[in-house]
Amino acid sequence: MTVSKNTWLGIGCGAVAGAFWGLVFLAPALAKGFTPLQLSAGRYLAYGLLSVALIAPAWPRLARVLTRTEWRALAWLSFWGNILYFVLLARAVQTGGIAMTSLIVGFLPVTVTIVASREHGAVPFARLLPSLMLSSAGMVCIGWHSLQASSEGSLEGLLCALGALASWTVYAVQNSRWLGRLDHVTSHEWSLLTGVVTGAESLLLAVPAFALAPRAHGANEWLYFGAIVTGVAICASVLGNAFWNRASRLLPLTMTGQMILFETLFALLYGFIWEGRAPAPAELAAVALLVAGVLSCTAAHRTPAAAPA
Repeated sequence: MTVSKNTWLGIGCGAVAGAFWGLVFLAPALAKGFTPLQLSAGRYLAYGLLSVALIAPAWPRLARVLTRTEWRALAWLSFWGNILYFVLLARAVQTGGIAMTSLIVGFLPVTVTIVASREHGAVPFARLLPSLMLSSAGMVCIGWHSLQASSEGSLEGLLCALGALASWTVYAVQNSRWLGRLDHVTSHEWSLLTGVVTGAESLLLAVPAFALAPRAHGANEWLYFGAIVTGVAICASVLGNAFWNRASRLLPLTMTGQMILFETLFALLYGFIWEGRAPAPAELAAVALLVAGVLSCTAAHRTPAAAPA
């Protein structure tokens, strides 16, 4: 049994995407004085402007080859995977804490894999069970420790985190399907096109977000806010999405879902660094179980090695 080079490359791209996306969980905590609507509008305005600049050389060709159906898909994906997801995630972090939010959103590999297991040609669900069980056990460890160690948490935060989980599950599955059927657009171009459309949608969000703000901010606070949303736009939206789309093209959908575990691992790592502490034994056990889940999923996708001549 062997794992192809494309599979390992896809895993590497998924890990890099997770490293960038883990930063998203810190942003709402760093900018707690700003609302989730403001954070989402600011992040995606910056993402849209960056995407317009980066895609400009390829725009004449893309404008000719993209159909109305693909533009509708981009609008749908931009809303579910960017606008709605980040509003819900930011609210969950601000009301329920980073640990609880990363726990709930960390179930993405399970939800995506369950949905993808019904795809034509997918690995049989029975072969995915060990990976799902290991991943779920890891999430239980994280959840148990978080609830024991933190007094934060609210029903609103929990519901927002569950909403973010559902929103990104829809996006991950549909985006992977679209990438699989596109042969005239690269994964990086698709990511930038998503950024352009998300930026346009964020213009509609910006009006109520900033005009109806509950409190005024000073110049230094706005500079701080601008630095955070721009940094998240570059790292998570541009670079993270580019690596994720590359992974989505190299890996089957059931395995793509498992790669989201890296986002959880890096979010926890950044949280430990931010809090200036070492992980507890329960957290180390959770990390080990999550890694074992990814390796188990990799093994489930192994193909028989070529027989010697």
